[in-house]
Amino acid sequence: MSLETKTTKIKDLGKVITGGTPPTKQRQYYGNKVPLIKPTDMVLGQRYIGNTDESLSDIGVAKFKNKLVPANTPCIVTIGTIGKSCLTKEISLVNQAVNCVVVDTEKFDIMYVYYLLQLVIPTVKSLNSGTASGRENVSKSVFENIDVKVVVDKSKQAALGRQLSYYDSLIENNNRRIAILEEIAQSYYSEWFVNFDSNSQSEERKLVDSPMGKIPDGWEVKSAQDAITINPKTKLNKTTENPFVGMSGLAENSMVIDDIIQKKGNSGAKFINGDTLFARITPCLQNGKTGYVQFLTEEQPVGFGSTEFIVLRESEDLSSEFIYLLSRSNNFREHAIQSMTGATGRQRVHNDCFASFYIAVPPRELMDEFTSLVSPMFKSIFNLSKRNENLKKQRDMLLPKLILGEIEL
Repeated sequence: MSLETKTTKIKDLGKVITGGTPPTKQRQYYGNKVPLIKPTDMVLGQRYIGNTDESLSDIGVAKFKNKLVPANTPCIVTIGTIGKSCLTKEISLVNQAVNCVVVDTEKFDIMYVYYLLQLVIPTVKSLNSGTASGRENVSKSVFENIDVKVVVDKSKQAALGRQLSYYDSLIENNNRRIAILEEIAQSYYSEWFVNFDSNSQSEERKLVDSPMGKIPDGWEVKSAQDAITINPKTKLNKTTENPFVGMSGLAENSMVIDDIIQKKGNSGAKFINGDTLFARITPCLQNGKTGYVQFLTEEQPVGFGSTEFIVLRESEDLSSEFIYLLSRSNNFREHAIQSMTGATGRQRVHNDCFASFYIAVPPRELMDEFTSLVSPMFKSIFNLSKRNENLKKQRDMLLPKLILGEIEL
C-alpha cells in the first residue's frame, strides 16, 4: 500500500544556501575551526566527508557566518561535476559550487531529504545551463524551484530514511575495515622495506653502503624501470566488450577500483589482475589516484582504461602487492610529481622518470614472505568492496520506491 504524498519544491524542504570561498591569498581567513567543503572533498556514494583540504579560522567564520550550515545538512554539487553530494558532519562552509538544504525539521526528516536529493540528481543534471568553460552549471534559483514528490507524514519519512541509512551504515563500516587493512599493509611495507625491520631480518642485521645509503647485506639496488614491468604490451580484442576503467574509477586513498563498465575498444592502458593503475596527469596524481586490479575474471582476464594511466606490473624482483604499496609511498609519488612536464594544468609523468628512481630489492625469499603476509589483506579488501557493490545495488533499487512512498514499511 502506498503512502500519502504531495508535490512541493526543494526550497520548501528548508532553507537553500549557496556557499562561498574566502580569497585564497588572504590566509587570515584560513585555519582549523570550521571545515570548508569543496566538491573535491566529496566522494561519490559516501555520505559523510572524512577530512577537508581546508578549514576556516575564527576570522573566516565571522566573515561567512551567514553561509555556515549546521551538522547533518544535505549538500549537492550544482556547478562542475553535478551529482556529488554529502551530509555535513559538523558546522561547515561549502564553496560556491555547492547548494545546501538546511532542512525544516518540523516538517521533514533530515535523512529522508538527503535520500530525496539523491533521487533528484538526474533532474538537476538535465537543467544544466552550461557556461563558457563548458562546466555543468545549475543556478540556486533553478535548483530550489525543482518540483519534488514527498511523503507527507514525517514519522513515515523517518522510517524510510532509516531503512536506506541502514545500507549506507553497512557500507561505511566496510569502508572503515578496508581503510584499516590498507593501513596495516602500508605499515608492514614501511617496516620491512623502509626501516628494514622484519622478523626475518631482526637478528644480527648487517647494513652495507649503497647508492641509496645503508641497505641490508644481500639486497640489490635497481631502478624502478628495471625492477618493475611498466606499461607492458597486453593484447585485447577491440571487437568485443571488455571491462573499462576511467579516471573516476580510481580512489585517492584506497586500492579499490569502482565505476567499472563494459565497453568495446582497446585504446588506452591495458591491464590484468595484480596490476597497479597509477594516474600520470595533474591533478589526479597529486590527489593520489591509484588502484589495484583484482576484479577481472577468467572469462575477461584483460581490461583497459584511461590513456592517463601508467600500468605497473609485477616482475621477477617485486610482487604486485609490493609494487602497489610502493606506488602509495610519498617518495615514489613525489619523484613522479617532480618529473612532470607539459603545459600548466595538464602536466604528465613520462615513463623515463622511473629510470632515476631507485629501489632496494630484497632477496626473493623475503619478498615471497612479505607477499604471503599482505596478500590475504588485499583479498579481504576486494571481498569487502564486492559486498559494498551489492549493498549499493540493493539500496539504489529500493531508494525510489521508498522515497516516493510506493512501499510502506
